[in-house]
Amino acid sequence: MTAIPGTCREVRLKVRPDGLPSVGNFDIVSVPLPIPVDGEVLVRNRYFLVSASLRMMISEGAEDVDGVPFRALREGETLAGEALGEIVSAPAGSGFSPGELILHFRGWREYATVPIAQCRPVEPGLPDPVGYLGHGWTAYAALTRGVQIRPDDTVFVSSAAGAIGSMAGQIARLLGAGRVIGSTSSKEKAARLVSELGYEAAVFRGATPIVEQLAEVAPQGIDVVIDNVGGEQLQSAVANARVGARVVILGALSGQLATHGSGRTAPVELDSIQLLRKKITLRGYSADDDPHMHAEWINRFAEWLRAGSIRFPHEIIVGLECAPQALERVIKGEYFGTVVVKS
Repeated sequence: MTAIPGTCREVRLKVRPDGLPSVGNFDIVSVPLPIPVDGEVLVRNRYFLVSASLRMMISEGAEDVDGVPFRALREGETLAGEALGEIVSAPAGSGFSPGELILHFRGWREYATVPIAQCRPVEPGLPDPVGYLGHGWTAYAALTRGVQIRPDDTVFVSSAAGAIGSMAGQIARLLGAGRVIGSTSSKEKAARLVSELGYEAAVFRGATPIVEQLAEVAPQGIDVVIDNVGGEQLQSAVANARVGARVVILGALSGQLATHGSGRTAPVELDSIQLLRKKITLRGYSADDDPHMHAEWINRFAEWLRAGSIRFPHEIIVGLECAPQALERVIKGEYFGTVVVKS
């Protein structure tokens, strides 16, 4: 471990954005090194996750909402998000020791004090520590607990080039799905989904309507929908669903990335006649409902990595000072897979 500095940097919300955030909404500030109180550990953050869902926490009009796990942030407050950190100091009897890696939710800063109860030890097994920040476990939990995959299933994953979707398609295939189809924001990303991640086909925004593209690539219909978007894409999936289709809703990027509003609502109009006639089930799901799944996922992930049967698409942005621009680019859909900052 390197010498402990007297000061460190963090990213703060300068001005709440009215619409989508940009670099000008944030400040990089230098602060005294935080001092842990009783029941806390001091952590040097090595990596932290950059997620479009942060928009819900920082936008003009954002407020705390039941069911949203992260509180709204006020101007002048430090941003927050999942991080992988190395313990610098820990109280006796805490169960933690210096040098140990943990997961916690005080990212967007170089050093953090974290309550012991909010520290999650890193299960051994992955060759690259960045993999612990991936959203594969969300996809894995959804595909094993939120829905059961059957051998002849055609699975549709929306936002298939995102942090969750880039893993979900691969996992569905490994769990035995018959066909896996994804959606994304560009023709280039659609090609990568097929050539790199094993998707049989991919549709993309900006071409013909999504509903027509899905009808072409899934003429027999869709059995399972892993929805990260909502809006037009959820509508299109329901329109192309087979009888008995199962829809698992993991996110609502159509609302989070809307150009106006706080990002905390995502209206969608669905035809209830289709839901009734096709006997479609819709379920909102969070991997946090099954926290024990994380250890199971790490074991499976490590096994699949050793076998060369899965990839972990990700981008590493070096330097905390680059984090605001990384967030802006994530929201614009310029990356492929998970995005982390090495602080």
